[in-house]
Amino acid sequence: MDGYVIVNVLGALLIVTSLSVMLTKSPKTSAFEYGAQSIVLVAIFITLGIITGSGSLFTWAGTATLTKVIFVPAVMLYTYKLMGSPENDTPSAVSPVASIALVAVELLACFVAVSGINLPTAAEVKPALAVSLAHFFIGLTCIVTQRNILKQVFGYCLMENGSHVTLALLAPEAPELVEVGIATDAVFAVIIMCIVAYRIYKVKATLDANELAELKG
Repeated sequence: MDGYVIVNVLGALLIVTSLSVMLTKSPKTSAFEYGAQSIVLVAIFITLGIITGSGSLFTWAGTATLTKVIFVPAVMLYTYKLMGSPENDTPSAVSPVASIALVAVELLACFVAVSGINLPTAAEVKPALAVSLAHFFIGLTCIVTQRNILKQVFGYCLMENGSHVTLALLAPEAPELVEVGIATDAVFAVIIMCIVAYRIYKVKATLDANELAELKG
């Protein structure tokens, strides 16, 4: 099988795992599903590294394994455990069917946008590029539609994964330092958001963002 076909197939798996992260009710389960998506991300880096001969992408794969496959899910699970593993009683703001429809529209719009791009680096991976761009909107959808504050953190993580894939597809020769900077920013952002979520839960005893209206202003 052609290497670029593999990349595009892996891109389709990113969509499947993103929907799983977004639609699963339990933040604990979402943490494992995000780890699974990050394994797909690592596979994309390795495949692109083999195709392009870019050593940087293998370093990216190693860094992503440590930060996205292991560290971020571990932080989310630890935070959830510190909270006492609360029962998920926070419904989504929209139904699963509506969420899937929104993702489909976002994906279609990105496919249309990518079809007009004529870059040599993107010629063979336009489906995967459309998926990576759509992840910004999928993550935003997760943040907006999920009332559970831990699930909203996963929305940020999905957006960050999308930007990571976009960079790998368009600039496979980018130096390792670029990837390290992105990964480091993401890790610290997740840690800070988890600390805030934990403190909110300890004060309000809820993960429902709608219960935090009194904090506005």
